[in-house]
Amino acid sequence: MTDGPNFKQELTGVFGQPVAENPSQVMMEAAYQAAGLAWRYLTIEVAPADLASAVQGARAMGFRGFNCTIPHKLAVIEHLDGLGESASIMGAVNCVVRRGDELIGENTDGRGFTESLRPIRDPAGARVVILGAGGAARAIATELALSGASRLTIVNRTASRGEDLARLIDEKTDASATFVPWTGDLVVAEDVDVLVNATSIGLSPDGDARVAVAEDSLRSELVVADVIPNPPRTRLLRSAAERGCPTIDGLGMLVGQGVLGFRYWTGQDPDPSAMRAALEAVFGG
Repeated sequence: MTDGPNFKQELTGVFGQPVAENPSQVMMEAAYQAAGLAWRYLTIEVAPADLASAVQGARAMGFRGFNCTIPHKLAVIEHLDGLGESASIMGAVNCVVRRGDELIGENTDGRGFTESLRPIRDPAGARVVILGAGGAARAIATELALSGASRLTIVNRTASRGEDLARLIDEKTDASATFVPWTGDLVVAEDVDVLVNATSIGLSPDGDARVAVAEDSLRSELVVADVIPNPPRTRLLRSAAERGCPTIDGLGMLVGQGVLGFRYWTGQDPDPSAMRAALEAVFGG
């Protein structure tokens, strides 16, 4: 795209299912604007049958990169030239980066979480309980393990998925991982440093849904995180805050992902405060 001889507009985007107002688009365009970059982040609906053509189109049009959402995170891999470490371990890509003539698949889901955790608790040596075993849990567990977490406990209602995730961490990282069935209210052990809700429990419109955790086991030293961005202050986080726990909301993870994508694509550091303000305008603070 051009507008006069000296104007170049770079393109990034998200390939996946459309939404009425894409939070990633709002956040990334706010980051570009704050940095004074004439870039665009486009939301592009791509059907599964058209994914190969879409990736080829991104190559041809000089996209600096793009995000992938459901249902493309796995299928996109065969159309790329390589994978970063965490994407290779997880077998899933959410961020594609142009490096020279190659498109490389990365996964910023988990790293977005670890970046939001670092100001409160260094992941190195941490003992972490993760609720859930889906895509978010897989990404977070992988990045925590790669960041030096010492022990991960995967808590899930479906045993097969929880066991698979624990096995993945045990076999492909240096961290230790175990699976615990989720039956009744989970009592968080006293030696746990971080509790992460990586399920959809509490997502709007069921924002007041209760996560099955024994609230009297939420000690003030425990960091409690929730990946849900809407609403940002879930019932779990409110309960944890009432008990003096440091908390991390889902907007922190989204901003962390966006910061990483911005760096990958532009080679610059964005303004995280501008990105969070844009998300708060969508979801509320």
